[in-house]
Amino acid sequence: MNEIKIENQEKSKILIVEDEKPMARALEIKLSNSGYTAKVAYDGQKALDILALEKFDVILLDLVTPRKDGFDVLKELKERGDKTPVIISSNLSQPEDIKRAKDLGARDYFVKSNTPISVVVEHVKDVLAE
Repeated sequence: MNEIKIENQEKSKILIVEDEKPMARALEIKLSNSGYTAKVAYDGQKALDILALEKFDVILLDLVTPRKDGFDVLKELKERGDKTPVIISSNLSQPEDIKRAKDLGARDYFVKSNTPISVVVEHVKDVLAE
């Protein structure tokens, strides 16, 4: 009966844009277990539709997604004036892809195959702490 609830504190919201369902689910579970509200969009167009209706604290964005790729999502966010921090999580590892994403406003860039999910979650925490 002496339980103290700190439910008033709003959880940070993370949008995961990832078409590989097992990866999306793993990120969603790990972020939720870390105390965040995580939502998944399986393609770039769906992500933009969600972002037109909801505000997020961080976007985790894959670059190779159906309907609209991550570069187009970044471009459109920039055009909308959306300042939500974007962390790229992609298997594209060419320097020109990384430069292009950062030029379009990506805050950071991880190569999925080289980065454990726990490291991505830690980075999300760092970005939110800024």
